[in-house]
Amino acid sequence: MNILGLIVAVFALDQWSKWAIKTSFNLYQSKPVIQDFFHLTYVTNDGMAFGLSAPGGKGVLLVLTLVLTGVIIHFLWKEKEGHPLIKYGLALILSGAIGNLVDRFIFGKVVDFLDFMIGNYHWYIFNVADTAVTIGMALFLYHSIIIQKEDSLKDSPV
Repeated sequence: MNILGLIVAVFALDQWSKWAIKTSFNLYQSKPVIQDFFHLTYVTNDGMAFGLSAPGGKGVLLVLTLVLTGVIIHFLWKEKEGHPLIKYGLALILSGAIGNLVDRFIFGKVVDFLDFMIGNYHWYIFNVADTAVTIGMALFLYHSIIIQKEDSLKDSPV
């Protein structure tokens, strides 16, 4: 799959899944998929990841998200001939950022619904966009820490 196709597909899945939850659930409603492990739970988040609030409020968060999205686009363009893990990682980060940016811009908050728990421990409820950003960061970091190090060891004189 090409990079643009990946971005569009992840963005579309994110927006569709949020729409499906908003039209099928009441706010704060939860339905178990796997009892006591994975539920679909409709909540909204007007802050950053993990429910953190941005200093300066929603306006600052929106501007910061726009700027960071521009930075990711710049890096993706710069890496267009780069390693696939970097390109796909950046594409996933970008698609997730755009998905949540659209929500913040249109609705002032983001829809979250993926709710994992083990016993009494609940992880933060998140969405497809958050998942894309996390996987994208993992790919980016894996390349930056492991693959670049291996490549530099291969290239260094023995």
